[in-house]
Amino acid sequence: MTQPTPIRRGQARPRLLDLFSCAGGAAVGYARAGFAVDGCDIAHRPNYPFPHHQGDALAYLAHLIATGQIRRYRLVHASPPCQHGCALTVGTNASQGWGRAHVDLVGPTRALLDKTGLPYVIEQPNGRAKIRKDLTLCGEMFGLGVIRHRNFELGGWTIEQPAHIPHRGRVRGYRHGRFYDGPYVAAYGSGGGKPSVPELQAAMGITWTDVREELTEAIPPAYSEFIGRAYLAATGTLGAVA
Repeated sequence: MTQPTPIRRGQARPRLLDLFSCAGGAAVGYARAGFAVDGCDIAHRPNYPFPHHQGDALAYLAHLIATGQIRRYRLVHASPPCQHGCALTVGTNASQGWGRAHVDLVGPTRALLDKTGLPYVIEQPNGRAKIRKDLTLCGEMFGLGVIRHRNFELGGWTIEQPAHIPHRGRVRGYRHGRFYDGPYVAAYGSGGGKPSVPELQAAMGITWTDVREELTEAIPPAYSEFIGRAYLAATGTLGAVA
């Protein structure tokens, strides 16, 4: 597997904390934008390409706040679980009576992030997760082979919403027993004409993991690179922290 190439070697870079990090889709984008990244996820993530703490993300954040170590960071990104509010759960799953016990960590995550006093980003898929949609990004904005809409709540800073680009066609796969072709692949699940792992990697711009579950949970690095560059340009913090 190809490892992402570090950028700006030897230069001081502002440090970012990546909570609920999974395999590092967001992390790699922030690194490309100019951040040094530290991750935290409750699962073992051997493919995560940066320093990584395995443990409960909220407990770890609370520890960083209590010890003052949070001051090492200039920005925090969090992708907390909110399965009960995602589009699949409130759609198909809800219609079947499934998914009623799904966890929602958005509120507790926001409460702790507010205590840090730092600017932050909370990321969620489309659905009913209770976040402000300060920013919505789509794969077509970056010429990717996935649509993968994602919403972002920005705490303590703002960003201009780019124009949404009309989609070029359908997502490839089966719908109600009929196969549809299209320029995008479905970055979720494994059946119904879903893409192969190499197709997923190419469509999302992710090369450092070949684990399907990690690929389907990730956000494309292009999203967080866009966010990271916008933050650094707006605040002028590049190079402020070793």
